Formats: sequence, structure tokens, C-alpha cells
Amino acid sequence: MGMDSDLFCEGLVRRFGNNAAVDHVSFDVPAGTFFSILGPSGCGKTTLLRMLAGFDKPDDGNIHIRGQRMNDVPPNHRPVNMVFQHLALFPTMSVGDNIGYGLKRRKIPLAERRKRTARVLEQVGLPDLEHRNPQELSGGQRQRVALARCLVLEPTLLLLDEPLGALDLKLREQMKVELKHLQKQFGTTFVYITHDQSEAMVMSDQVAVMRDGRFDQVAPPEELYREPETPFVAGFVGDNNRLSGELLAVRDNLADVRLDDGTLVQGRVASDNLKRGQRAELYIRPESLVLSGDALNSGYSAMQATVRTTLFDGANSRVEAECGGQPVYARLPQDGSAPRLSADSSIRLAWNPTLARVFGADSL
Repeated sequence: MGMDSDLFCEGLVRRFGNNAAVDHVSFDVPAGTFFSILGPSGCGKTTLLRMLAGFDKPDDGNIHIRGQRMNDVPPNHRPVNMVFQHLALFPTMSVGDNIGYGLKRRKIPLAERRKRTARVLEQVGLPDLEHRNPQELSGGQRQRVALARCLVLEPTLLLLDEPLGALDLKLREQMKVELKHLQKQFGTTFVYITHDQSEAMVMSDQVAVMRDGRFDQVAPPEELYREPETPFVAGFVGDNNRLSGELLAVRDNLADVRLDDGTLVQGRVASDNLKRGQRAELYIRPESLVLSGDALNSGYSAMQATVRTTLFDGANSRVEAECGGQPVYARLPQDGSAPRLSADSSIRLAWNPTLARVFGADSL
């Protein structure tokens, strides 16, 4: 446990019957960190959050908040607050009364409640709205009121359970940026639960990728994207092409793989269990693939592929192709320099082998 930890969890386990929803999870969250837990539905992330909040007790392991063991501390006595997807603002109360409700329950004097409410409204960008009804506000404004209601209590941890899930796409994009700014402004430690990789990647200082009750990898967003440690992380975080084949050799931290159609390709070794002759998976990002003529940069790997279609999406436009029956996506140049690609035409795709990752079959 670090000296500056706001949250330290050690060996957390939560079972339901024979199923371990959370399976020996340990992690450390330094003070002032935006920490996200990212994973698909059913991976255990909400169960983990409920244990942090005190709504559920671990079967094993320990939860420490600022060095104090919290396993047996009830929710209302933990230095923790929580924002849910459904904000549950009191519809018959004004914005100011919603925000001051927790302070009132703590018996904070009226003058102090008003002062702190006005200050937090200013901080979340909603000055002079304390007399409004929540129903008169936009979705984004209501989201900020819900955050203000928690932050005015000055919790050590703010737990957020998919709080942007009910917003429309454009507002969700705006709130991602606002949440990141608010967290830095208040300096409160955020623990954020989401299945949306974009939310986790844009906002977080650290991301834990969760699968089947365990953390596959905990790292800053850029490291997760560029240095995935497992095939699950490589496939779950961002778009990735996955090509299957046979491992031929490993040398100088590069693995030679023969794809199922006989094409020889190369990528960087990503797991320490690679053995000649075994099945292997090569992962390569669409933006790392370049449309190439016959002349290649020295050391580049390449393969022939058949165009299936092109997909226009502005800066994210790409070509969908196929190599030996395996789908491949490549990002198209934004300057319009790509040749005109028609269905069933042949293209050559090349990449720097250090940008690809090769995993062995027993790590899949």
C-alpha cells in the first residue's frame, strides 16, 4: 500500500454460489487519481464497486481507504459517495436543496450549507441555478448537479457507476471532457466503472481491464493501447486486427508467423510462452497498416489481401479486406492519396513489425 493511497484493495473475493464474481483482485489507487475499471457486462466490475461502497461485503480480502480497513464499516460511515447512471435527483427539491441535502443530514448550519452549495455550483459551471427545479435543466446540467451533490460532501472517493450511459451520444462526448476537467479541479479520487472503452481511455489516469472477475492489466490508457499484455486486452481496447497462424521462429524479440494461407508475417513477442510450431495470434492496429506498392521500407512485413469494401467515416475511413479468409481493416490516408479501391481487387498491406503483437495459443 502506497503512502499516498486513497484506496488499497488486497485479494478481494466475492462469490455467488460456486461462481467468483470477483476473484482475488488487488490494486492501489493513489490520491487524486482518475481510476477506471473497464470490462464487458458480467465481468464483476459492479460487484467490485458495491464492495467499495459498502453495499456488499467481500468473502475474502481487505479494502483500505486512506489506510483504514473498511470491510465492516457501513456505507453511511465510509468517506465515499456514489453517482449512478440514473441520477435520482429529488424532483420536488430545488437544485440547491438537492446539493445541500447531505450537508443538512450532517447537521451543517444553514448559512454554511448555502455557502458551500454556491461554491460547488460555481465549480461545476452552474452558478446562480440553486433555485431552479432539476426538471428545468438539460441532461448535462442534471449530471453536474448529481456530481456537485456528491463533491460538496468532500468524499475521499467518488464512485461512478456508468454515469454517462443514459445520455445521448453528443452529450456523452461533452461530459467525458467535463468529467476529466472536474476531477482535476476538485482533486478527488474517482473510481469509474464502464464498459465503454472510449470513456475509460479519454478520462483516466489508470485503467484496469477486467475479465471474468479478475484484472487482466492495470496501466495508463496509452500503455494499454500500445502494450497490451494479454490477447483479451489487445482485442477489447481499441480496434485491432487478429491474424491466426503457426509460429515458425523467435529472434531478437520478433516472432515469425505463417498465416493459414501461407503468408509469412512478423510481429513483436508479447508473451513468454512462444514455442516453435504452436498456434499463434498476431494483433495489428488498423492505423499501423499502410497501403503499399511493391517497394517496402526496410524491415517491414507485408501481406496480400482482397478488398471487400471501403467504409467512409471521415478521419476514420477504412478499407475492409480479407487475407486467407481472415478479415483485415486498414485506415485510409486522410489526404485522399489512397488509390481507388474496388471490391475484389488485390491490395498489399505493410507494417512495421514492432507495432504488431504476437501471443501464443495458451495465452489466448
